[in-house]
Amino acid sequence: MGSAVLREAISAIRDWSLTEGKESRGPHAAESFGSLVFDGAVQQKRLPTPVYHALRRTITQGEPLDPSVADAIAGAMKDWAVEHGATHYTHWFQPLTGITAEKHDSFLSPNGDGKAVLEFSGKELIKGEPDASSFPSGGMRSTFEARGYTAWDPTSPPWLLYSGGAVTLVIPTAFVSWTGETLDKKTPLLRSMEALSKQAVRVLKLFGSTAERVITTCGPEQEYFLIDQYFYLSRPDLINAGRTLFGAKPPKGQELEDQYFGAIADRAMAFMSAVETELYKVGVPVKTRHNEVAPSQYEIAPVFENANLATDHQMMTMETMRRTAPNYGLACLLHEKPFAGVNGSGKHLNWSIGDDEGHNLLSPGANTHDNLQFLVFCAAVLRAVNKWQGLLRASIASAGNDHRLGANEAPPAILSVFLGDMLTDIFDQIEKGGAKSTKHGGTLDTGVMVLPKLPRDAGDRNRTSPFAFTGNKFEFRGVSSNQSIAYPNIALNMAVTESLDYMATELEKAIKGGKKLETAVADLLPKVIKENKRIIFNGNNYSKEWEKEAGKRGLLNLKNTVDALPQLIAKDVVAIFEKYKVLNERELHARYEVMVETYNKTVNVEGQLMVLMANRYILPAALDYQKQVAQSVAAVKAAGAQSIEGKKTLDGLIKLIDEFKRRTDKLQKVLEHEGSGSAEKHAKHFRDAVIPAMSVLRDAGDALELIIPHELWPLATYREMLFIK
Repeated sequence: MGSAVLREAISAIRDWSLTEGKESRGPHAAESFGSLVFDGAVQQKRLPTPVYHALRRTITQGEPLDPSVADAIAGAMKDWAVEHGATHYTHWFQPLTGITAEKHDSFLSPNGDGKAVLEFSGKELIKGEPDASSFPSGGMRSTFEARGYTAWDPTSPPWLLYSGGAVTLVIPTAFVSWTGETLDKKTPLLRSMEALSKQAVRVLKLFGSTAERVITTCGPEQEYFLIDQYFYLSRPDLINAGRTLFGAKPPKGQELEDQYFGAIADRAMAFMSAVETELYKVGVPVKTRHNEVAPSQYEIAPVFENANLATDHQMMTMETMRRTAPNYGLACLLHEKPFAGVNGSGKHLNWSIGDDEGHNLLSPGANTHDNLQFLVFCAAVLRAVNKWQGLLRASIASAGNDHRLGANEAPPAILSVFLGDMLTDIFDQIEKGGAKSTKHGGTLDTGVMVLPKLPRDAGDRNRTSPFAFTGNKFEFRGVSSNQSIAYPNIALNMAVTESLDYMATELEKAIKGGKKLETAVADLLPKVIKENKRIIFNGNNYSKEWEKEAGKRGLLNLKNTVDALPQLIAKDVVAIFEKYKVLNERELHARYEVMVETYNKTVNVEGQLMVLMANRYILPAALDYQKQVAQSVAAVKAAGAQSIEGKKTLDGLIKLIDEFKRRTDKLQKVLEHEGSGSAEKHAKHFRDAVIPAMSVLRDAGDALELIIPHELWPLATYREMLFIK
């Protein structure tokens, strides 16, 4: 089977190469950008001026929409969509499943005389009612309690989906239950952004700012793998689990470091170009594409946007990538660790905050040493990561990310902050009494006469850090490749909101007590830095020495999802979510329950799938090879000779196959854990018994792969999947 799959893949690549470059790429990117979005420009053109301004006030100031205004918007939106060929609309939302959801409704309405008209009202725009019974609710809803509502989010513009020959108007929405409890990720994200804005504005007012709002912005870097679709379809584990459960290390992996930023293969480039073309049309500002570290691994990254819009766009990006790949005979893998032994995939979340006057609040400015406002905001983030490291770690916890965090290409599960030499030195000097730092950015001399001198950043970059300052933003590198960025954004917003609240309160008290702002800041910063400097680490986060040092500092080391998730429902975490009205205790516990249940189901699926593959794929191939070797040894013996090495090979093969079968049966046994108690106990059993059993079974299976002939091996191998492009 392996040889047949390989031949099909090679044939498909050859056939694709013969036709490559003949298809049209459509209009220029600048011309097509946003062409399928009902954005501000389209709104201004199609809406009556009073309606347009009412909508803008709703978007920018949160004013409620009058029903008559909603009707006018709905009518214009429908006409615009129908002109593009749309027949249906959908309220697109993000339930607690980790993916998006949609129910399509037709614009068509019978008019009673055998005809039909196209209708779309303001009521239909603002509110939808999908069945909520089958979405995860963490116990907040019973199966028979099915009512749920979608609510239009006017801050994220509607767009048109072209799929399968159909055109659908997609309306981004929030999703809540009949009782008003949130069942999605958008609602708490929007609430957390409002909470952060309120506290940040308090700080800005102290510095004389006239800004009224602060906006959370982000730009997630999406890593992914592309492999030939024939290989993908020959691997039950990739189809059902998203990662390879068996797979021997190939002779060549990534050790030559010849993939990173290398020339992009033609078929991968064609896929990237097609994805970018589709994303440009729906207003996703993708900017960067390149080869990543592992073979057949790539990255796509956008420019910064409002965090809510960026979250919607990120989900659209993943869906577009998955949908586009088969058009090029490819499969797009978004799992955190689809291949053992090579780099996994992350989604580095670049996060910042800015005011409504266009100022980046995490930009040091021309004179870092005297920029008190920047130092206050930066110190607030430092305090936030230190105090709420458990919440941040829990926000990126999953069964898939457990395979990646702490591996040699990803940050460890220990949260720390990289500030760079100059900023760290500034903070050290402030703690010691305000002395000036001697470290400056300056210029970077390349030493080559024909090259210009480059301005040097205030700090170097650190790829090993889980949370790094990179000049005017922080990069949360622990986020996994296939998760929504909503949870990490919410966690960051909550942590920083509480920290800014603390900073504002302390400064306001000092100023009320008669101190000048500069004195109040000078008194507060040394205290904050001293209490939170343990979180600063500019060294190699991959090293064992850092793990020991982190332990001495008292930093949390939550190595797996089972350890991390309880942080979501810690008393202090619940308290801040309720204080800032983002999630109540019941809603927060529901998300914890959903995440525990998802972990259990994920590991259970993988375990069951591994047993199936062992018994139905690998074991039959191994027994076939054992039979061939046994017949060869017997034939030699019948001819009157003795094959010493042949006998050793047979004996070793028999032992390995027997051990493989024992380990398969052991995994099957430990998977029988239904009805064994709470979801938490079930999760601990998966962590402590099932995952170790899977690991040792994989070792035996991979050992068999290395000795069984290729024509007998039933699965596409790493050397094929990763290197045949």
